[in-house]
Amino acid sequence: MKSTILIADDEKEIRDLLRLYLENEDYSIVEAADGMETMAVVREKKPDLCLLDIMMPGKDGLSVLKEIRKESNIPVIMISARTADAERILGLDLGADDYIPKPFNPLEVVARVKSNLRRYTSLGAAKGMSETLTVKDLVLDTDSCLLTKGGVTIDLTSVEYKIMEMFMRYPGKVFTKQQIYENAWDEEYVVADNNIMVSISKLRTKLDEDPSRYIKTLRGLGYRMDKA
Repeated sequence: MKSTILIADDEKEIRDLLRLYLENEDYSIVEAADGMETMAVVREKKPDLCLLDIMMPGKDGLSVLKEIRKESNIPVIMISARTADAERILGLDLGADDYIPKPFNPLEVVARVKSNLRRYTSLGAAKGMSETLTVKDLVLDTDSCLLTKGGVTIDLTSVEYKIMEMFMRYPGKVFTKQQIYENAWDEEYVVADNNIMVSISKLRTKLDEDPSRYIKTLRGLGYRMDKA
């Protein structure tokens, strides 16, 4: 069965370009040209992944992302001509799974779509293998992909879930940035990527007010979650 990709961008040329490349990979494509239309398509067509432009008329992409996350955990890849770190961090903070700056190479977009879909699908496949991982007062149910702390649910993006599962499955083990990236993003780690730092920072904020209580930084080595 074909995966359905929603391309939400007010520029028709970009939608046409992405449609061409994605349909060539046998994806089914739906489109939206503004924020209101994007939410209507999400609710009606229930796409498997959304490519979401930040600058759209009526309702911008960040506002749309907030609405999507109230209803769905599908992968959302933000696309924007703005390259400031603050905007990228905000998008990831609101629940985006990935971020691609404009101008972009359409082949990279296709690769990111495949990577995020594989990760999302693997989370669903894991539901058939129920397992509970416990570290300190954190409990991760791999069947429901649910993380709780003292019985209180902590909402995670798919990337954050993959990172937490890796840490909690092997507490005490040091993971390099490359290992974290290739596990969470399911693609080859080539150069330093701020997405790792941003995701770890977001996880720490969600887990505790003390940023180093659960996830420790080992300078020059990587990151580790202590056993106790």
